[in-house]
Amino acid sequence: MNKDLVEITHHQTFESLRQEEDGCEFWSARKLAIALEYSQYRHFLPVIEKAKEACKNSGHNIVDHFEDVLTMVDIGSGGQRQITDIKLSRYACYLVVQNGDPAKPVIANGQTYFAIQTRRQELIDSQDFQKLNEDEQRIILRNDVREHNKKLVKTAQAAGVQTNLDFAVFQNHGYRGLYGGLDAKGIHQRKGLKKSQEILDHMGSTELAANLFRATQAEDKIRRENIKGKNEANQTHYEVGTVVRETIQKLGGTMPEDLPVPEKSVRQLEKAKNKKLLEIAED
Repeated sequence: MNKDLVEITHHQTFESLRQEEDGCEFWSARKLAIALEYSQYRHFLPVIEKAKEACKNSGHNIVDHFEDVLTMVDIGSGGQRQITDIKLSRYACYLVVQNGDPAKPVIANGQTYFAIQTRRQELIDSQDFQKLNEDEQRIILRNDVREHNKKLVKTAQAAGVQTNLDFAVFQNHGYRGLYGGLDAKGIHQRKGLKKSQEILDHMGSTELAANLFRATQAEDKIRRENIKGKNEANQTHYEVGTVVRETIQKLGGTMPEDLPVPEKSVRQLEKAKNKKLLEIAED
């Protein structure tokens, strides 16, 4: 089975396991364990415990995402018995697969699936964000990318990406994965940008969101898997970019290199916003 088909099959599997009760979605821990290819449920429980700890450390309430339940299962001859299970939220599933074995293709694809779906749900649920216009969303996302790029730089440095040239090469690997082979220079040319113009400042909210996800997931994967060596870090960044691109394609989205360039840069928007705030303060 080819790589693309494996990813599609896994994504369909995860979505088919989703259940609803009283309008709330959840996944059964026992069914997820089978989907993630754990031979026995008891071997899956330590992963659940790690996910709970990560949930707690991130400031979330564990019981809001991990609900212990009892369920009935058939045991043959028409009989049933009661077993323990856990109702997992989408965020809980995300934490579970993040703490699974990334060497398993199903785990790697699960990390991508739940990370993307969780981020999408966060944006949907964020009513304040949805109320913002395109320019306001661009400013917020650009600042998010800026902050996460700082984390990515530190993580890449720890992996062996040391010099400015090293990091430029590292960054281009991420761009090439996300932009179908285009590096920073190629993106500039494709978008009609001047050499002095910062690519990220001339992106719309959709393109910024894709790059934000690329940056956060690359940083997380390099750190989580303790990747060492700049060549290995470069390859990881490229692979993450490629996965994000493939996901956009599977969802029917527009490829980032084909998205339009906004008339104003984010810097221009920020300057206009600050000027307006100053005028209000002086009134």
